[in-house]
Amino acid sequence: MNSNKINKLFSENQNKKLLSLYFCAGAPILDGTADVILTLQRRGISMIEVGIPFSDPMADGPVIQNAATTALRNGMTLKTLFAQLATIKEQVQIPLILMGYLNPIMQYGIEAFCQSCIDSGVSGMIIPDLPFKDYQDIVKPVADKYNLRVIMLITPETSEERIRFIDEHTDGFIYMVSSAAITGAQKSFDEAKQEYFRRINQMNLRNPRMIGFGISNAQTLKAAQQNAAGAIIGSKFVTLLNESKDADEALDKLFDALQH
Repeated sequence: MNSNKINKLFSENQNKKLLSLYFCAGAPILDGTADVILTLQRRGISMIEVGIPFSDPMADGPVIQNAATTALRNGMTLKTLFAQLATIKEQVQIPLILMGYLNPIMQYGIEAFCQSCIDSGVSGMIIPDLPFKDYQDIVKPVADKYNLRVIMLITPETSEERIRFIDEHTDGFIYMVSSAAITGAQKSFDEAKQEYFRRINQMNLRNPRMIGFGISNAQTLKAAQQNAAGAIIGSKFVTLLNESKDADEALDKLFDALQH
């Protein structure tokens, strides 16, 4: 069984500060997915989260909600997304993670979903509304069979006991949500968030961690990268991609914003 690209990324970059980007498949244009992924890989992004558009994305702020609406209007479906990813499977060296809500994945069928992930070069999934019990009973056994990683989220509200439980029963990395609020860019992380980062650091978890939600400038990026293996940026990149319709240009602007 090949080693999973997610585990490989973290084991090979223990001292490097990773940067992962999120975008929504099918937005701003239906057939732009492959181009965005290959551009991000060429520009040195460590890992990519590809959003599966859904009509009711409750954890997402307006930026990502709008992207999902656009993608659905453009005709993006899971089947279409897998077909697009399959065309670039051989070219993609970095981990791809599908991020989506439970409903479309269950409609597709969890076994079929995992098989399609393998066929299209996907290494893992993030399902924000997946209850932990369902993860353990239904999703994990199938994902394990296909050597896929199911990434769980923790927030400042997640109890220590729960975090340890997640750490013990998952593999890949833990997605640390910087705040309990919805996704969206923020100017800085307040003392309460810094305290949360420190508290998790002191737990000495087995899994590496990535911090996401609200990272959009030098200050938030630095705070995330100092307190975890790296940062995940979503809303800021989605906004720039939507404005420019060009992944290279959006990245230029993102890298510029992350220096200020």
